[in-house]
Amino acid sequence: MPTQAQLAAEFGVERQAVRGALRILQSEHLLTNISKGAPATVAERADRAAAGPAAPPQPTTVALAPRIASAFEAEHVHIDAVCLTAVSLTLAMGEPLRQIYAGRLKPAKVDVRVLLPSRSIDLAFPVPVGGRQGHDDPVHERWLAQRNAQGQVLRHNLLALRATHGIDVRVTFRALPFTPPVKLYLLNNTEALFAYYTVTRSEAQIGQESLPTYDAQGVRSMLFAFEQGDGLRDTTFVEQSHLWFNALWETISSELELTD
Repeated sequence: MPTQAQLAAEFGVERQAVRGALRILQSEHLLTNISKGAPATVAERADRAAAGPAAPPQPTTVALAPRIASAFEAEHVHIDAVCLTAVSLTLAMGEPLRQIYAGRLKPAKVDVRVLLPSRSIDLAFPVPVGGRQGHDDPVHERWLAQRNAQGQVLRHNLLALRATHGIDVRVTFRALPFTPPVKLYLLNNTEALFAYYTVTRSEAQIGQESLPTYDAQGVRSMLFAFEQGDGLRDTTFVEQSHLWFNALWETISSELELTD
């Protein structure tokens, strides 16, 4: 890893913030040798999060990026996702993109399909605690803006690989007529990563107003990993997850435009 001073300069933060971030990564067993005098070291096999029955569930922010980076080692990368806003997916995609630009990954084709809730439905969450008051719903508008922004960033970053690296990229979104209670990522037809959206009461800061809401923090959801070929349980889960996703994609989902 770069030194703490180099990381602080690169990201424009104080060295104390860098040290805190490195310690978090060390606690997740992703880094070793965190000290003031020497750069940290990436833990052995940290780039390959475990899957299968023996794999412990991990927070989405920890587990998703290394699994997607591993998926990008394939010549044809195929990723399907069902989620609420695509925040976690957009963040996780930064790692394989970084490795592509560094010359360590060279896929020939990338195909990404994402199912997101439709803008026209009454979401189960996020919602104001007291329910919607009339036609104006700032909580819904904030979710919609976040969904659109994250989807646009994800699509832009991936499509840029066409011009920079000549990679055949396709990114497609479709809209669901319901609020997904879970998030699901399917990688190269061989892995399924699954997490629950746990709804809690929280405060949403919208403009100058703080509104009590029911919402779920997907980036904190515990992600369970299943891998095809790793026993009947995992293989069946991956296969059924693909059937479920394709059924939604081909039947009740509709065209989605990432616009205001």
